Amino acid sequence: MPVRLARTIRFCVNPPAEPEGGGATASRATGGDNGFGGKPAMSGLGRFYELTVRCEGTPDPTTGYLVNIKDVDRAARDGALPVIAAACDDRPWTDPAALVHELIPPIDERLGGIVTGVTWNLTPTYSVSAEKHDMATVTIRQRFDFAASHRLHVPDMSDDENRAIFGKCNNPSGHGHNYQVEPVVDVNLGEDRRSRFSLAQLEAVTDEHVIERFDHKNLNCDTDEFGGPSGVNPSVEHIAAVCYELLAEPIRRASEGTARLRSVTVWETDRTCAVFEG
Repeated sequence: MPVRLARTIRFCVNPPAEPEGGGATASRATGGDNGFGGKPAMSGLGRFYELTVRCEGTPDPTTGYLVNIKDVDRAARDGALPVIAAACDDRPWTDPAALVHELIPPIDERLGGIVTGVTWNLTPTYSVSAEKHDMATVTIRQRFDFAASHRLHVPDMSDDENRAIFGKCNNPSGHGHNYQVEPVVDVNLGEDRRSRFSLAQLEAVTDEHVIERFDHKNLNCDTDEFGGPSGVNPSVEHIAAVCYELLAEPIRRASEGTARLRSVTVWETDRTCAVFEG
């Protein structure tokens, strides 16, 4: 029976060491045994990245392994790290979306063809993903936050019914959350392998259409989407759906039709989130 396995590898792309003896440059540091902190370890003003490798296949009936995770680690560091390091050295302006597909073949070759895709985490909140079966598309994710208050209340229900369903969230004075919002956007690279929709554009669109609209607002009182006769109850489920509706068309326009909003996730707390998919 086929299974899917994902393995995250942390590593650092380090600058060359300081020149020694007034001329030659020492080789780039590659040591470190702390896989959680990054291997190679950080040296100087290095770059810290995470790469999640996704595999699929039938596990060995005896060992239960689809693949030894140590082999995944080795394949990623030997196959993908040199590609990223070379781009950091020679083409530091490269859009990660244009590079992420290049990481799949050297890993997949080392693992016998079982790799289905990779996700490259460039920061704790920003990532680009690619799938082996779709070399024309990349997926970018970025997380944002805004603070807002709301009250969960349905006017057509009695006060007792509202209190029974929503509890403290029905407090007439409302309550607040530090919401986190993550749009997920599929971008078509085109024949030239270039993205027409950048992280900067995603951030500008989301700031204009979601953050500025809702940040430090009372959602019930200060917004058309959740207040007034046509507003919906500002549950986290509805907030995710509204954010999707607000972002989908501006993203399409900003990308000249080459990007599509796949989904929006909204976290109400660190334990509660809702995902709306178009």
